[in-house]
Amino acid sequence: MANLTAHSGTPEPAQRVRAVPPATRRSGLPGTLRSEFTKIRSVRSTWLTLAAFVAGSLLIALAATAGNRRNVGQASFDPTVNSLAGTIYFGELVIVVTGALVITSEYGTRMIGTSLAAMPRRGVLYAAKAIALACVTLVVALVTSFASFFVGQAALASTHAGASISSPGALRAVLLAAIFVTCCALLGFGLGAVIRHSAGAIAALFGLLFVVPLVSNALPASAQRDLVRWLPGNSVLYQIVAAKPTGTHDVFGAYGELAVFAGYAVIAVAAGALLFRRRDV
Repeated sequence: MANLTAHSGTPEPAQRVRAVPPATRRSGLPGTLRSEFTKIRSVRSTWLTLAAFVAGSLLIALAATAGNRRNVGQASFDPTVNSLAGTIYFGELVIVVTGALVITSEYGTRMIGTSLAAMPRRGVLYAAKAIALACVTLVVALVTSFASFFVGQAALASTHAGASISSPGALRAVLLAAIFVTCCALLGFGLGAVIRHSAGAIAALFGLLFVVPLVSNALPASAQRDLVRWLPGNSVLYQIVAAKPTGTHDVFGAYGELAVFAGYAVIAVAAGALLFRRRDV
């Protein structure tokens, strides 16, 4: 019977060919992360901003330590703070803008539609952007923080009043400064996702970080003492990079103030994620 079927001359049915290749697997975070790292690497403004952050931090570290050499020997002199002043104060000014531009620039150029077409899962796209930004910023901030510390201490070498990385509190201050700068980037990213406009996001960031702490100075002294520890900028930043931070009833210690600032970043990123998933392009 098999032979009759084989030699009957009846053509076998042709194998059906699919017009569209079968789907392999759902697009996920790893591929989107690679895409976001490529975007950051290929955008010139990002690298120019990060280069300005590194150069500015080193110059301020050198200027601060050289300018405060006359204070060597005083009880208030902290060589670690002088070395890291540029990293946190200049970083707060520059890196928040970088974080905001990572997402607002795509809205400004309408490239966000292309990004969503390539990765329609909004939660994955948003997470990939945040992770890529945090990784790049943390690496650059760590390098800058260590370099600023050593540049500053080199300027103090002749005074014999400098600190080494093994001095009490020095390594902690260097690491916390880098983490603080990373939180700045995420704060800018979150507010950028909420506002979706570069100028508006930058204005809101500067208002939060610089104007609000200044306005609080107009409050009564008792209210100001209760409020200052919860504000994101200015005087509380000293606690993060001081080798011997002074935790008082007005402010928290190094870890406490960093946690407060990180809380602002978490709230901004969470609000941005919620709106990014729900709003139209």
